[in-house]
Amino acid sequence: MPPSAPGAPPPSGGAALVRLVIEAGPLAVFFIANARAGIYWGTGLFMVAITLSLIVSLVRERRIPAMPMVTAVVVLVFGSLTLYLHDDTFIKLKPTIVNSLFAAFIFVGLAIGRNFVRVVLGPAFQLTDEGWRVLAIRWGAFFVVLAIVNEVVWRNFSTDVWVDFKVFGIMPLTFAFSLAQVPLLTRHGNPPPGAAPNEGA
Repeated sequence: MPPSAPGAPPPSGGAALVRLVIEAGPLAVFFIANARAGIYWGTGLFMVAITLSLIVSLVRERRIPAMPMVTAVVVLVFGSLTLYLHDDTFIKLKPTIVNSLFAAFIFVGLAIGRNFVRVVLGPAFQLTDEGWRVLAIRWGAFFVVLAIVNEVVWRNFSTDVWVDFKVFGIMPLTFAFSLAQVPLLTRHGNPPPGAAPNEGA
């Protein structure tokens, strides 16, 4: 599951551990169940785990972030198709669909003058308008790349290789991409209103 707020600073202490379990727990369940019982058991337990993660998030935070919600809905729809039709193609398509939707939201939003990355990360960062625009384009492009890579992997490799990629590939890639945005955040940082200007600038 993609992070609920890409690039946002993680919570500290016990809250960080709980957030990690909520976001990564369903993937761990999927990986273990697939290794022990196959893709269909993995898919079914993945659906249960992601539903429980949403419930825990709702209880703890009194809300469900948009990105985990979109991911969960796609998992439940495509997971149900996988189990009903006994065809694992549907669950393999899930990352392609989710990442394509995120990219579409971002690029369509920019086209109509709405920066959804800014909506998600606005409470965490102070950036110039140009900084938000560039950050949104980068995240949109990254989601497109993830969708393409998922298509390449599931169409050309075994189910077990695809599961390994989904569990151990997507999250580290997302983390690395987030870290790579630090120079942009620094360069386009916009001091909050009322902050003293830098006289040496």
